[in-house]
Amino acid sequence: MCRNNKLLILEDDKARNATLRAIMDFLGEDGHFIGFNELDAHIAAEPLGGDYVLILIGDDCPHWGEELVAKINAWNDEVAVALIGSAPELSDFATPLKCKVIGALEYPATYNPLVDLIHRARMYCEAQSANKKRAQQRPVHLFRSLVGTSREVQDVREMMSQVADKEVSVLITGESGTGKEVVARNLHYHSDRRDKPFVPVNCGAIPAELLESELFGHEKGAFTGAISARAGRFELAEGGTLFLDEIGDMPLTMQVKILRVLQERCYERVGSNKTVPADVRIVAATHRNLEEMITTGGFREDLYYRLNVFPIELPALKDRAEDIPLLINELVSRMESEKRGSIRFNSAAILSLCRHSWSGNIRELANLVERMAIMHPYAVIGVQDLPAKYRHVEVEDENFGVEQASAEVKGTSMVSLSDTPLLPDQGIDLREYLTGLEKGLIQQALNDTGGVVARAADRLSIRRTTLVEKMRKYDLQR
Repeated sequence: MCRNNKLLILEDDKARNATLRAIMDFLGEDGHFIGFNELDAHIAAEPLGGDYVLILIGDDCPHWGEELVAKINAWNDEVAVALIGSAPELSDFATPLKCKVIGALEYPATYNPLVDLIHRARMYCEAQSANKKRAQQRPVHLFRSLVGTSREVQDVREMMSQVADKEVSVLITGESGTGKEVVARNLHYHSDRRDKPFVPVNCGAIPAELLESELFGHEKGAFTGAISARAGRFELAEGGTLFLDEIGDMPLTMQVKILRVLQERCYERVGSNKTVPADVRIVAATHRNLEEMITTGGFREDLYYRLNVFPIELPALKDRAEDIPLLINELVSRMESEKRGSIRFNSAAILSLCRHSWSGNIRELANLVERMAIMHPYAVIGVQDLPAKYRHVEVEDENFGVEQASAEVKGTSMVSLSDTPLLPDQGIDLREYLTGLEKGLIQQALNDTGGVVARAADRLSIRRTTLVEKMRKYDLQR
């Protein structure tokens, strides 16, 4: 969370400064006033950027422009910038710097606009601080599917902690989309092999006639089209971990050769009789029932026991529905850290998602979150916004209390309108965004109260006459 709280005012006009100082004193804000030509000296005196949340710049500043904002950003990349006076011209600014300039404070300054500007500056500062914190955390590919408080996920974490640093083969089973590769990557990350390669191979995606060459490599001229020697996945994973995904799809002829590598720790390239030692840890995964395949002759029993030294079974998402709110939070955080947008879901939408069967598991959930972020960027998603198959709560019953939703998902935290909004890199039309938000909340208040304007005004904490004016402005009906 951003802990900055000071305001820096860059302005030569004494009358403007006097007005702003009076309002800031009334608000209890810590404002520092300097002239246009004093900024460089101020930056030199506070090389770490100070504790500023907002820099207000007079619109007659001779240095106003992208160069000045870039200088401020290099000094303090969490502080927001606004102009005192006319709206800023940003058309020629680079996208990251456009986001930094959050608006303008009309002169003469008044109480409400300044309070609003400071609030938005703190939101910007918190968003920048949160992005920094996420960037310093472990790689994003390590979080998915391991987030949650359910007993099933805790059991998986416990098993992973027991085997991560052991030199044994692991067989990960579970439905498609439950995060088998994520578990494999975590096992590698927490092993003594973490500084060596992690090499994934999807055994079902490679044609049977090419799989041997793909795994073991080949010599020049070993077969038609082999115009040069090539290293295989075992060689690329030397010293690290080889992840054999969907090993249940591997042909029987290749199963024999994989068994030999596991037993003898060596292999030969296709077209060569030279034995190559293999210092590789094998982690395999499948969504198939290998024991049934052994019965029908589709999988070798000896290879199964070589791979299944330590089995880890991943639960289906429908069996850990209480983790869905936390998973959504993490998926949204990942999108935001990768600068691919943002979104929020209200309590009713999350409850509806918790009731879904999720045949595609976490992969399906991730796809839904991304789709909603594309269709409704930076919006709060309700049940009516979800695709039809995900609506398991009646739209007219959407406005229930958070307590009911919390009870159904075992008290886990909700993603709601109270979450901190993040400013997109490309910027937004703030006036249009706030207008749409206000219009939506007014309509919701009217719907909740059966069109009784006085009660809707109470819910919005505004006067009845003010609400009537806004209804007329937005052409809203009871």
